[in-house]
Amino acid sequence: MMDEDKGDMTAREAGRKGGITVRDRYGRDFYAEIGSKGGEAVKEKYGPEFYEEIGHKGGVTVRDRYGREFYAEIGRMGGEAVKEKHGLLFYELIGEMGGEATKERYGRIFYEVVGEMGGERVRELVEEEKKHEEDEKKRSDQISNDE
Repeated sequence: MMDEDKGDMTAREAGRKGGITVRDRYGRDFYAEIGSKGGEAVKEKYGPEFYEEIGHKGGVTVRDRYGREFYAEIGRMGGEAVKEKHGLLFYELIGEMGGEATKERYGRIFYEVVGEMGGERVRELVEEEKKHEEDEKKRSDQISNDE
C-alpha cells in the first residue's frame, strides 16, 4: 500500500527528498566522507588510471561543447579566486613546489624541451603578427592609392 505522502512522486523527486533527509540528519560533511570512501573503493577496484581515462573523456566532451577558450576562462576565474583567498605569495609557493615535483618526475631535460617548444611557438606567433601587420599596411596603402 502506497504512503499518502508520496502520492505520484517520480524517482527523481523521491531521490531529492531522500537526499535532503540524509543531509538534514547527518550534515553536509557526510557526503564528502562517503564520496571519499567511494572514490577510494573505485581506485582500489579499477586503479588510478580509471580516473585519468574518465577525466580525459569528460575533458574532451567539455572542450567539444564549449571550446578551448572555456578552459582559459574558468582557469582565470579559479586563479583569481585563489589569489583573493590566499594571496600572491601562495602562487610563488605552489609554483616552486610544482616545479620541483616536475623536475623530480621528468628531469631537467624536460624543461629544456618545453622551453624550446615554447620558444618556437613564440617565434611563430611573432612571425604571424608581422605578416598580419604587413598585410594591413598593404591594404591601407592600397586604399590610399585608390582614393
